[in-house]
Amino acid sequence: MALRKAAKRKEQSEYFFDYSLLFIVLFLLGFGLVMIYSASSYEAFQTFQDEAYYLKRQLIAVIMGLVAMIVVANIPYHFWERFALLGYLVSMAVIPLVRTPLGVSSHGARRWIRIPGIGLNIQPAEMAKLAMILFLATMVCKMGKSVRTMKGFLFMVAIPMPIALEIYMITDNLSSAIIVLGISVLMVFVASPDYKKFLVMGGGVLILAALAVYLVVSGSDILAFRGGRIQAWLDPESDSLGVGFQTMQALYAIGSGGIWGKGLGQSMQKLSFLPEAQNDMIFSIICEELGLFGAISIILMFIMLLWRMMVIANNAPDLFGAMLVVGVMGHIAIQAILNIAVVTNSMPNTGISLPFISYGGSSVMFLLAEIGLVLSVAKRIQLKEL
Repeated sequence: MALRKAAKRKEQSEYFFDYSLLFIVLFLLGFGLVMIYSASSYEAFQTFQDEAYYLKRQLIAVIMGLVAMIVVANIPYHFWERFALLGYLVSMAVIPLVRTPLGVSSHGARRWIRIPGIGLNIQPAEMAKLAMILFLATMVCKMGKSVRTMKGFLFMVAIPMPIALEIYMITDNLSSAIIVLGISVLMVFVASPDYKKFLVMGGGVLILAALAVYLVVSGSDILAFRGGRIQAWLDPESDSLGVGFQTMQALYAIGSGGIWGKGLGQSMQKLSFLPEAQNDMIFSIICEELGLFGAISIILMFIMLLWRMMVIANNAPDLFGAMLVVGVMGHIAIQAILNIAVVTNSMPNTGISLPFISYGGSSVMFLLAEIGLVLSVAKRIQLKEL
């Protein structure tokens, strides 16, 4: 009898580790490295005389991100709760640094800062996404049931506004601002599932979007550059050598891939035809080289990743852990959906990278840190008694 009780206590003390989640993340990282090399080798050789230039830089970022993921995964996730407000304030303070001598410009955008001494560039918007997840998860727990009141709801919705406005106004990065707001709305919805409020909010967004499209169609130039992108979305061929050039080339790549693709490394659009082939538009190269089969396979991998996170969130030991996982899940889901929508011209081009696959050191490092948080929550799920 005593042995049976001891065995039961031992069984109840066992904890869960999600190897499926880890495998999916590692697969996406490995696949991303292969596709970055395939998509960028020609341009890298033409520009830097090194076919593996982008691959090497991304590999360094992946290694640093994996180290961060391992460290974060082995720290109890409640440890980060005490730094939530600090992270929020630091992210607000760091974004304006892109307009100082520390700021770095690339492809006509000034969205990075250089870390002195190590030559590493960090995109503050990526830091803000992680800080927002941590701060909102903390606030949901502190506010408790008051989140469901109108006052609490408006307060939670207002929290991301300063950072989103900073990202948009200072770095001119509309896509990251949208993602920050999207993460926040999803987390607030999970904490306060009042459909009426969100239906009203969604209706307001749709009305604003319809108004923007109407202004562009009617010939108004009030939206300036954004209006050009909306026009290119409605009719890419109207400016196929200007704003619509990237969209047209991406669609050519997708269409030429067919069902099975041309074969890995056989893309034609990456030969200086498609801008940002290794970055925002890498999904079109996947479609061209691996076809519809490869594209659907990657989408299924993202669905499996989100499903594993949903399982972890549903079984999290407490509300704080569940909200952290929901925030990370929302970040990856929103970014992947928007990237694929942009590449397929289902929405106007806003420059969004594909998580774990697109070239971008800041993005992959902070995403892996977020995965570390998810694994930290998962490790503290006690296995149920059989």
